[in-house]
Amino acid sequence: MAEARLGEPDRYTCAICLDMLKDPVTIPCGHSYCMRCIDKCWKTEDHRSAYSCPQCRHVFNSKPSLNRSTVLAEIMERIRDTTPQVSESAESLAGPGDIACDFCQERKFKAVKSCLECLCSYCDNHLQPHYNVPALKKHKLVKAAIISTCSKHGKLLEVYCRTDQKCVCTHCLLEDHKGHDTVASAVERIEKEKKLKENQKKVKQTIQTKEKELLKMTTNITSHSNSAEKVVVDSKRIFTELVRFIERRSAKIIEKIEAYQNADLDQGAELQEKLLLEITELQRRDGVQERLLQTEDNIHFLQNCGSVSSESDHFPSLSFKPCCSYTDVSKLTSELKQQLEKVFDEEISKTLNKVSDLGTKTTPVSIIKIGDKVRVKPSVHTPKHDWGNVTVKSVGVLQSIKDDGNLIVDFPGHADWKGILSEIELVTVDNEFDQSRFKIGSSVRVKASVDTPEYGWGDVPKNGIGILKAINGDELTVDFPEHSGWTGMISEMELEPTDDTDHSRLKTGSRVRVKTSVDTPEYGWGDVTKNSVGIVKSVDGDELTVDFPEHSGWTGMISEMELC
Repeated sequence: MAEARLGEPDRYTCAICLDMLKDPVTIPCGHSYCMRCIDKCWKTEDHRSAYSCPQCRHVFNSKPSLNRSTVLAEIMERIRDTTPQVSESAESLAGPGDIACDFCQERKFKAVKSCLECLCSYCDNHLQPHYNVPALKKHKLVKAAIISTCSKHGKLLEVYCRTDQKCVCTHCLLEDHKGHDTVASAVERIEKEKKLKENQKKVKQTIQTKEKELLKMTTNITSHSNSAEKVVVDSKRIFTELVRFIERRSAKIIEKIEAYQNADLDQGAELQEKLLLEITELQRRDGVQERLLQTEDNIHFLQNCGSVSSESDHFPSLSFKPCCSYTDVSKLTSELKQQLEKVFDEEISKTLNKVSDLGTKTTPVSIIKIGDKVRVKPSVHTPKHDWGNVTVKSVGVLQSIKDDGNLIVDFPGHADWKGILSEIELVTVDNEFDQSRFKIGSSVRVKASVDTPEYGWGDVPKNGIGILKAINGDELTVDFPEHSGWTGMISEMELEPTDDTDHSRLKTGSRVRVKTSVDTPEYGWGDVTKNSVGIVKSVDGDELTVDFPEHSGWTGMISEMELC
């Protein structure tokens, strides 16, 4: 009966958390709350001068003391003992990644709304006061989210500072952002959202364009690949047919040669048989005559001598005369081989060059631009509009490119040279012969990529290093330790990397010494030691004069020296 007189359990719920009161406290206005709920409520509000009741809004000048109501606590214990527990759906419980209700005590349920005034999130149960309590109805509710607050003041970020490009709270406006260009975050969002939508529209248009490009490119690549595969198959078929044609023709020649060979063999066999018969007959006659000569009967000899002598001894001379000279046939087939090899080599080279030119024609013209340094490709034997004064080593400047593929180049000695795009290649630092880099006295060597120099190696080893002595047009003279006065092409040579290849840095007054890699200087050491440091007094061509502490006026080669 006592439990019945307590009334409905809903009368003993906290107006803040909407759960049954836990550690109940009653504030001076008479309303009761969970001690934790009212304490948290007052902490989240700005109570610089007063505290208020969440239900009746009664204001207290100072924070009331929160003492546990013993009688009310006992009543809550009795109600909990007599009230069956209501099970909640597991789907309502907050999980990883969910926003949990700030007022749930033991089991945290998913928040459905967040209050921008309370700066808290609420589940369905704890949200009810915001719908029922008049003072809480004025609060702004939004979809459950993590509420961003000012790290300095703990207030809601609701203002955007355009000056500092950041979100701030209202207290920040009075301090760090005073006088700045500020607007409400909602206003700034509208403007930025508009720009973002415009940008998004452009991005989507770009995506559509790129997707079309991708589709077109995929189609082109597939078509190109199929075309290449067809060309490979056709080429194999054509060359196979060509080989079979040669085999058929060669078979006819061999068949003809074998026919002549068989005829000659038959003729030879017949002649051999005839000669054997003649030899047999002559041997028979020789035997008869020999027996007659051996007889002692004069009458017998005289009676038979006439018959033996009367036999015809005329045997015509026989000789083997072949149908044709196989030496001549071998010569003819050898000449045919050479002619075919020459024709095949020339025609296949032309085909390869044309294939290479086709690759260049399909290359975007943008690779070669007006003002670029260009030259005629080494694979081009004769340009379409002739060489003029241009050589394969000439480097010119591209002046213009026509729509039909023709171009105009200014070469040294031949301005306004006319050619076609497929004949021209871009001259880069790697393939341009910059003769100005080669100077008398430079340390040089033959490029590693050169197998055989234009004028041969002579006694120069593959990695030999020499001193450049003279330059004459495209040629130069180098003194190698193994071969003095060696002649080669500038295009075959490269500078030997050193610690100081820029001899222009060696000037009067520079502190220098002989390089550690030099065993014996060109003009000897004199009184100079290996690590002596001197002052350059003068520079004359590839030589210099240095004052060392041990040797004043010492003369050496620039290529032997290094800066200290």
